[in-house]
Amino acid sequence: MLLYQPENGYFYNSDSILLYGFIAQLNLKGKVLDIGAGCGIVGLLTAQAFPAITLEAVEKQPIYAQFARRNAQINGIGYTLHEGDFLTLGGHGSYDWIVSNPPFYHEGSARSDNAMIHQARYNVHLPIEALASKMAKLLTSKGEAVICYDARQFVPLSSAFERSGLRVCTVQFVHSKGDRPSHVVMVHLKKNSRSLATILPPLIVFEEDHYTPAVKAMYQKAKVHSIKCPI
Repeated sequence: MLLYQPENGYFYNSDSILLYGFIAQLNLKGKVLDIGAGCGIVGLLTAQAFPAITLEAVEKQPIYAQFARRNAQINGIGYTLHEGDFLTLGGHGSYDWIVSNPPFYHEGSARSDNAMIHQARYNVHLPIEALASKMAKLLTSKGEAVICYDARQFVPLSSAFERSGLRVCTVQFVHSKGDRPSHVVMVHLKKNSRSLATILPPLIVFEEDHYTPAVKAMYQKAKVHSIKCPI
């Protein structure tokens, strides 16, 4: 997959590839919404893995919306992109699935002064409670969702989803190395579910200075080639 990105903005990183690998293990059908599309990577890879889905996305930064549409066209993927704030999205019906790599860094993290990067990375622009509530409203009665998030915020994240009627069903914590704390968590949610959570074995990204076989397989499956372009 060929993806163009703005050279002075936020670039997707390994989180998006790992999220794609997590999503690819599931069985997505029907109408799918990608929240905070950026250059489109998560939604477009999902559509590539599940060609029968109907893909929509929402992105509030105009430059990223432009790149996402261009990337969908270049890769021959059917795509409806709603340009605007996810929290005000409406009038497009409900969704069977939602996928997202949302802005999840808290304001206490080292921050960027680049406005485009700040909006893409920090959850002040999409707070946990608001994210959970809006997702629940947009999903069908048996809808499902997959997101990745800051592992350190897993407790408030899970609590917010539970209050919104979304049950955490599958969880996988990601560690840069086997002896490091988890930095990212992958979460599969179901609306109106009473399932107990399945905690998958941790996903280790690196062994010494090389990707682990599991992560290497995700990159090989994605086959993403990126080109940075002037805005």
